[in-house]
Amino acid sequence: MLQFIELLAVIAAGTFGVLLARRKGMDFVGVFSVACMTAFGGGTLRDLFLDRHPLFWIQNHHYPLIVFALAIATSLARKIPKVVERALYVLDALGLGLFSVVGAGYAMEADTSWFIASLLGTVTGTFGGVIGDVVCNELPSLFRSAPLYATCSFLGCWVYLLLRTAFPDQFIAIGVGIVAIVLLRLVALYWNIRLPEFSPADADDRRQP
Repeated sequence: MLQFIELLAVIAAGTFGVLLARRKGMDFVGVFSVACMTAFGGGTLRDLFLDRHPLFWIQNHHYPLIVFALAIATSLARKIPKVVERALYVLDALGLGLFSVVGAGYAMEADTSWFIASLLGTVTGTFGGVIGDVVCNELPSLFRSAPLYATCSFLGCWVYLLLRTAFPDQFIAIGVGIVAIVLLRLVALYWNIRLPEFSPADADDRRQP
């Protein structure tokens, strides 16, 4: 079940990376590179933390082929339809939800604690987007004042973990966990919900004797 969800996550995150790179005017190499980073970055870091070898995208060799095909299809299109452009945030939220739950699930299979599983789920869901933003010369939303991102992943992972113990059918836990993360992210974007931030002036005041 987790592997199927992971496949969907690769498709969603890869498509997001492809569209992000196209928006920046990159060529095919750039499009494919950014798509790989967004699709495989978080899961690679998770596998390294859990000492899972080979890495998930090497073990499932069709994953890079899928991203490669997405990059080719997008590069051949002269112009991306506006309806697809508008779906960018939805794809980002979907990739976040899918990868976060997969990461938490694999962490639990490795006998980690719930807290570690929720952290690894958050890393899996967010780190690919962080790498993609850096390569595209943007400050990642994870490191600046922006609508809730990692928080949605973290909370949704706990929803998944709680339901995982309550229901023997993992489909319920996985489905509700993914939906929770996606909805939290979209709500945060729509209403611009953010965590409190510290201004540079506040930091300077605290340094004063």
